[in-house]
Amino acid sequence: MKQLMVLFLVLLAAMLWFIRPANSQVFQPTLEKPTLEKAALEEINQLWKESAHALNGVNCSSCHQNAKTKTLITKPTHDSCQSCHPKAVDTFLLGKHGIRLLEDLPPLTIALAHLPMQVSAQNKLMNCNACHNVHSVDTYQASVNSCLTCHQDTHSLNYQDSPHAQLFQAEGILPRPLSKSVTCATCHLPRHKFERPDGTTWVGVNHNNTFTLKPRDRMVKAVCMNCHGLEFSYNSIFDDELVKANFNKPPTQDLETLKMIRVLEKKRSNNS
Repeated sequence: MKQLMVLFLVLLAAMLWFIRPANSQVFQPTLEKPTLEKAALEEINQLWKESAHALNGVNCSSCHQNAKTKTLITKPTHDSCQSCHPKAVDTFLLGKHGIRLLEDLPPLTIALAHLPMQVSAQNKLMNCNACHNVHSVDTYQASVNSCLTCHQDTHSLNYQDSPHAQLFQAEGILPRPLSKSVTCATCHLPRHKFERPDGTTWVGVNHNNTFTLKPRDRMVKAVCMNCHGLEFSYNSIFDDELVKANFNKPPTQDLETLKMIRVLEKKRSNNS
């Protein structure tokens, strides 16, 4: 009888083994997941403590809680950012990065881009989080590194070897780029003078990434002539090969328009 009982238990164990789900595992209590979650939260908290948000009293609920309903927002969108950064979001929605959101469409993904892009970034969504680490609010990261995370065209890749990059790299890592540095954002997201309702003005970043692309004259007026003369700027920005090389040397062409202007100026001087 005892032998039959042992045999029955063995057969029962064998049956249970074979009918178990293929992907089942023996339960083993572990603290790995809670520990990882705690570590991630601590990292987020530390990033926030050192950010401009923390210094200005912007806490977790400012972005993760609906102001009216008080419900949790697990993944804040540009709408949350707009409550504090209206001009940044308004101009972002006018550029290629954000125009789909303006039309109530899903965010642009890198896979939809026409320019060469990094394969690893194909599924990235173009929203505020794409360029800014939302917890550290690091504008240094957003000025160059965020751009090169996606863009793989010749102009973008040549930035690292350009004179502009040398100015930026000479600063070292700071919370935000200095005014004398020239980054991707310096030219493609230029500073702009905005007007308040009371008539006073303030300087902020124009987040419309297509504003200075076409017509190219916009780039000259809004950006280039902050550092360079008019002739140098026009001869550079209208040289396609120099643009591809990311302005790695002075311009060699002399636009016909500029030649005509010099002739007219000379005549005017002689007649005065």
